[in-house]
Amino acid sequence: QVQFVESGGDLVQPGGSLKLSCQGEGGRYSFFCMGWYRQVPGKQRELVAALTITGFSNYAESVKGRFTISRDNANNTVYLQMNSLEPEDTAVYYCVSDDTRTAVVTGAARYWGQGTRVTVSS
Repeated sequence: QVQFVESGGDLVQPGGSLKLSCQGEGGRYSFFCMGWYRQVPGKQRELVAALTITGFSNYAESVKGRFTISRDNANNTVYLQMNSLEPEDTAVYYCVSDDTRTAVVTGAARYWGQGTRVTVSS
């Protein structure tokens, strides 16, 4: 059973940067699609970015130009580089993985990390 372990969440000032990491443990292959969601208490979970093993990516409009998703297939790891952070980016960030892009972008992915908290505040 694959488990995903996230790291990198922290408190950062507006305009700052963070890089989140999520590594799958226990799996024997790379998933076709990996991505990141975020959730604020009282709001719906939001897809932030997704990246297929073939290199196709998509981003939420609110993070385009500021966030970059990347992956290390050999180590079953996905990253999220976040630049020019804004208070509105404050949320718990979850990595997700599955064998189809549809599962990831619709929120139906089978594998989720435990979440890492990002707080953007001065």
